[in-house]
Amino acid sequence: MRLHAPLPFRRLLAAAALLIGSLLAYATTAPQPSPPVQVLSVRVDGVIGPATADLVHRALRRASADGAALLVIELDTPGGLDTSMRAIIKDILAATVPVATFVHPEGARAASAGTYILYASHIAAMAPATNLGAATPVAIGMGDAGGRPAREPAGPDGADRPRAPAGGEAMSAKAVNDAAAYIRGLAQLRGRDADFAERAVREAASLSAEEALAAGVIDIVAADLPALLRQLDGHTVELVSGERLTLALADARIERLEPDLRNRILAALANPQLALILMMIGIYGLFFEFTSPGFGVPGVAGAICLLIALYAFQLLPVNWAGVALIAIGAALMLAEAFAPSFGVLGIGGIIAFIVGGLFLVDGEVPGFGLPLSFIVGLALASAALIIAIGAFAVKSRQRRVVSGREELIGARGVIGAPIGDGDHWIHIHGENWRARSKEALCSGEAVTVTAIDGLILQVSHDEPPQTRR
Repeated sequence: MRLHAPLPFRRLLAAAALLIGSLLAYATTAPQPSPPVQVLSVRVDGVIGPATADLVHRALRRASADGAALLVIELDTPGGLDTSMRAIIKDILAATVPVATFVHPEGARAASAGTYILYASHIAAMAPATNLGAATPVAIGMGDAGGRPAREPAGPDGADRPRAPAGGEAMSAKAVNDAAAYIRGLAQLRGRDADFAERAVREAASLSAEEALAAGVIDIVAADLPALLRQLDGHTVELVSGERLTLALADARIERLEPDLRNRILAALANPQLALILMMIGIYGLFFEFTSPGFGVPGVAGAICLLIALYAFQLLPVNWAGVALIAIGAALMLAEAFAPSFGVLGIGGIIAFIVGGLFLVDGEVPGFGLPLSFIVGLALASAALIIAIGAFAVKSRQRRVVSGREELIGARGVIGAPIGDGDHWIHIHGENWRARSKEALCSGEAVTVTAIDGLILQVSHDEPPQTRR
């Protein structure tokens, strides 16, 4: 027997199912609110170095993975290393996300390497009261020390003739010409003023934000990042693929990328002062471990510090002749402490250390010079430390031995019972030793040990014979 639901009830169920189906269909077809556009911002503040290149590379990779509409590099730099700058520019030129370089905040600058990065970006922007330029390349050994004029005197026709570069000046001319061609190519790629770009390299020319905007060097002057995004709304950029993209940044959500631990470590290692200190710690630690083996801590710490220092030097534009001079200077100062030469080795070591420090890094590279005061102070501190260790070693050698068989020499004891053949027992330091003397010994006398012959102590009386009773 089958039971049937009442007809009104079945109609009610059908209506409910129809209503639920309609709601589900509407929910799936109704337009969903799109999330706000993401703009990724990364701050580049200070000298352009390996850590900066790593940070920008990570920011571009993050922006591409997250589908960001724009990557903003907030820039304030005096310049930096050519290799790091070119790595950043290669990443920007190959980016699948538009890149805007924004010289910010007010008072910031995009000097030297910063100018190249600004020219390479899809969008170049500056805040008021900022400047860019002074992009002449500087490298170790570059420069004309002769002070000759840039052109030869006028010829018979009255026209100036460019002089032929010679020696180190030829290398400088090659670097300048290469940099000028590089930045001119970037300017032509982005449609920016190429004449100023070349003058910034050849004449170290600079422009303020307003002058740069009027000259067509940059695209926008904005007070802050939100103002920049409002002005960029509707702006069109061309990516490396040839695709032209119109930016829609009116309601953009800004996310800032902070340096991670690895980036902070790289930034610290790119400091030549820290690298030099680590090198000295490594040399001294290994030396002390070799001269006093078994302790372990100086050797382990020294090896780690030396390897980190060598890695830091590999990141920096160092002159390896300077590194060798510093190592020789440290070795000579150590030799003076343990093989005294009346100051010849020590003074030679200090001189080699200071000269090596001056040659180590070119002081004209922004942020990578070693101040003379730092080099001299570190050399004198090293010399003082080595002299103190040497003096401590000399004093320790002059002290009386306090352990082992040798400690018995000069020790005092009391004669005990005779053994035979003129020998007696002597009680000394809680122990009984066999004692022998050229003088007659009596039980209870106090004697002093003068020598050790195997297991027999040679002793003598504490008092001259005429004073004894």
